[in-house]
Amino acid sequence: MSQEAQESPEALRSPTAGQGPEAPDATVVVIVYNDAGRLPRAVASVRRQTHANIEIVISDDHSTDATPEVARRLAAEDPRILHLRLDRNSGGCSVPRNRALEIARAPYVMFLDSDDELPPNAVELLLAAHGEQDVDFVMGAVERVRADTGNRGRWMPHLVAERRTVHGIDAEPRLFFEHLATSKMYARAFLDRHGLRFPEGIHYEDQLFTAQAYCLARAFTVVPEPVYRWYIAPHASADTASISNQRHKLDNVRDRVRVQRLVDDFLTESGHGGLHEEKDYKFLKHDFRMYAGDLPDRDEEWLTEFAEIVNPYLATLTPGAYARLPRPERVVLQLVRELRLADARLAARGLGHGVGPRTVVTDEDGRTYWGDRVPDSEWARRELDLSELAPDTCPFPYALLRHEVTEIAPGPGASVDLAIRTYDPALRLPVGPQAATLLLSPGRRRMTVPFRLSPVGPGVYEGHVHVDLAAAPIPLHGFDGARHPVLRLKHQGTYHRGVLLAPETAFRPLTARVEYHSGAAPHQVTVEPEERGTGRLQVRWRPSGVTARVVRPVVRRMDRPRVRRAARLLASALR
Repeated sequence: MSQEAQESPEALRSPTAGQGPEAPDATVVVIVYNDAGRLPRAVASVRRQTHANIEIVISDDHSTDATPEVARRLAAEDPRILHLRLDRNSGGCSVPRNRALEIARAPYVMFLDSDDELPPNAVELLLAAHGEQDVDFVMGAVERVRADTGNRGRWMPHLVAERRTVHGIDAEPRLFFEHLATSKMYARAFLDRHGLRFPEGIHYEDQLFTAQAYCLARAFTVVPEPVYRWYIAPHASADTASISNQRHKLDNVRDRVRVQRLVDDFLTESGHGGLHEEKDYKFLKHDFRMYAGDLPDRDEEWLTEFAEIVNPYLATLTPGAYARLPRPERVVLQLVRELRLADARLAARGLGHGVGPRTVVTDEDGRTYWGDRVPDSEWARRELDLSELAPDTCPFPYALLRHEVTEIAPGPGASVDLAIRTYDPALRLPVGPQAATLLLSPGRRRMTVPFRLSPVGPGVYEGHVHVDLAAAPIPLHGFDGARHPVLRLKHQGTYHRGVLLAPETAFRPLTARVEYHSGAAPHQVTVEPEERGTGRLQVRWRPSGVTARVVRPVVRRMDRPRVRRAARLLASALR
């Protein structure tokens, strides 16, 4: 180890360490690598904890930026802080966590990443739950924060909505979906009794560690309050993106599959083989589903290697896990397994939004299948069978239609011209031209743009629509966000609404500045593919200029007529 790491823990503390408590109640391990900018925020969130008798271990995975200097400065400011620097970079989260556990002194321990935070009362809440019952760990809610927008939400909120103590994971195997190690405070005696440490030399270490903790725990408590604040940075550069945001790397896929195999081995060896279906379902519904959402953006070479990595593992999963998935997800899985990769990319576009295929085929028994040919094997026929969706007889609002933008071009001012192709594979629409409407709702009011779709072949229609974004009904206080245009069709008195998929070929986002006669603030409006997801067309508004800075924060808090009138006058004065 390096000279610094070889020193005793006491030598790495502040010179005033003797003034601090000798026996901390909890240790918070903060792991860091080349994150000097965000480390102070993470550590500050621990120093602000309402339960102050804690130990803070900054475990530095041999950073090459200013992180060591920042960590030493923080340690000098607070006697509760210990700075541990590894002698070489491990390339992951496991080694810095495990080395910190070797020197942690408290009977309870939890983990924090340097780009995240703890809510102020996280330690107090978790320690209190430990004090109420003799449990092996306590877990709480995770608050997710978009680093770019500040929008907040909960991670897997349905799993932690109710306070309870779970006596063995067999009672609630759905908790496999909550695989974060950072949302939990562990009894140190529990970790040591089972020799439970993070697997080294592999990413997605949380999944194995947490699966082991669930299975080995006699009992654990769930609290509904937030105990971790997870910052999501979807637009981070490749160098700073989190592991979960590096799905474009095939080694990332390999690590995820490798960890799943390790979890499978552990379940079998520990006598929890009955949980395989639950774990398989979690992998298909969560892990594979994330990759499936990315498939429309991957090239043929990547898709081929991806299939080579995942298919051997997919073949080992329990049939019951597949059967629990929604039909569209089963279709994508089966197309990947059959190496129909272009079809898999096509099926993945619009996943989760009721988007139909371009074509369907019917066999001699009247069964309807995804695509243009009847599958060969019995398993493939079962997975690609759309008959349960009754594509030719279901109510029209649920018809399997597919709307794709084939061309997009800038028009005059803040307008765009879209060429749209609609697929009606089950021939639900009447023969002839169709009256269509494009819907867009940046606020409470809706923008409607009528146009016509003309038949160009059996079940295929094409049309053009001109969209003037300056005519969109923006709220007076402005709109900061994205919306996805919807195409509406009417048949026999009922409506079908379907998302509009962006062009398959890449196009540069179209951006224009829009001035509104209504008195709303000027906006930057961008037409682009959905930033992450399944390829929908997206329109994004962002208030700009002095008006946005002055007016929008006020009216967001008070959307009343009097305030709206004042905002209109102020907006006019600032133009």
